[in-house]
Amino acid sequence: MININEVFETNNMIEKENFDVRTITMGISLLDCIDSDLAETNRKIREKILSKAQNLVSTGNEISNELGVPIVNKRVSVTPIALIGSACCHTPDDFVTIAKTLDDCAKTIGINFIGGYSALVSEGMTAADELLIHSIPKALATTERVCSSINVGSTKQGINMDAVRLMGDIVRETAELTGDEDGLGCAKLVIFCNAPDDNPFMAGAFHGVTMPDAVINVGVSGPGVVKCALEECRDADFEVLCETIKKTAFKITRVGQLVAQEASKRLGVPFGIIDLSLAPTPAIGDSVADILEEMGLERAGAPGTTAALALLNDQVKKGGVMASSYVGGLSGAFIPVSEDQGMINAVEAGALTIEKLEAMTCVCSVGLDMIAIPGDTKATTISGIIADEMALGMINQKTTAVRLIPAIGKGVGDTVEFGGLLGHAPIMPVNQFDCSRFVSRGGRIPAPVHSFKN
Repeated sequence: MININEVFETNNMIEKENFDVRTITMGISLLDCIDSDLAETNRKIREKILSKAQNLVSTGNEISNELGVPIVNKRVSVTPIALIGSACCHTPDDFVTIAKTLDDCAKTIGINFIGGYSALVSEGMTAADELLIHSIPKALATTERVCSSINVGSTKQGINMDAVRLMGDIVRETAELTGDEDGLGCAKLVIFCNAPDDNPFMAGAFHGVTMPDAVINVGVSGPGVVKCALEECRDADFEVLCETIKKTAFKITRVGQLVAQEASKRLGVPFGIIDLSLAPTPAIGDSVADILEEMGLERAGAPGTTAALALLNDQVKKGGVMASSYVGGLSGAFIPVSEDQGMINAVEAGALTIEKLEAMTCVCSVGLDMIAIPGDTKATTISGIIADEMALGMINQKTTAVRLIPAIGKGVGDTVEFGGLLGHAPIMPVNQFDCSRFVSRGGRIPAPVHSFKN
């Protein structure tokens, strides 16, 4: 039973602490849309998405109004398009037509993003995978709502360094084609190690091939709620600190569970997972960095930051798994720079560098996220940064990701501006020493010894 105090607590979280259900994401399988004819494939994709998700936005709005819980985004993820286009796409431009179909579907049903313009290439690339990857810059430059992700490594398979090297070129080309928008295309492109099949958060969402025909995944976020809870135990020891975070995460997840069950029932689509992720926004008071500072750090990036983030991530997950039997996705804490005002402040104060962010990614939910870098950064340097982050994921058996934004024509001291959820970011300096001979060797970095667990 829910008592009146819990009702008051939830209302307070919404009204004063920036709590929200960040997204309801419907995953849709497009495997039955595969056809040898490109036009027919596009027709089937359009028909499938519109038939499954036509009521997604209206249903989300109805639930939000009835429960009084903000549901900020409604989104769709689809089967990796490299698979769907493998029989009919013979050039990168063929894949771009599918990207435009996805974009049109997103606009028609009223969602803000559609994910799954993706390829899974951790052990090698098919011809279709390579064509899709080469199409990404044009696809992201000519669409508004399509998001792309490439999984280049895993703990079981190692790191595909040919794909890592190629993605350095793709990130740069995407930045150049969207240079008049501060490289906005790169904000919709993620490179993964150990990508999850059920992630509801963009830009990395796709519908895994092991999933049902359609599924509802819900992403819940509440950095402001956690920070406010910690303000009540400012001088307490670590045991109290951990209990406070865990109990707060439990409450947040229960709201997400209710929303997910209602959405599943009304849309007639199975409930998949709750992703409890402290995903910040540019709004003041909705920052993961502020939580770390509330724990006792002068700035995010100070000594002790990695330990504080590890504690936060672990307690968030412990609270979440007690509140729902189906917690998945990327659950934990996100540390994007451009979407978190506290992180931006830490960068501008000189407390936070890319190297420190890389260390923090060992214990957070994702990785180097929404980081603007100088526009003259070499493609091989970008590949080297990707390789480092993929190695952290592979060795530590966790998901890691890279979302870098080369700001063409800009350098350290300048800022990129995206607005809305994507926010703005100061351009961070990048190590200028060369790694081109390393990333250009080709082949695959083998899986670590502890991956052999059959």
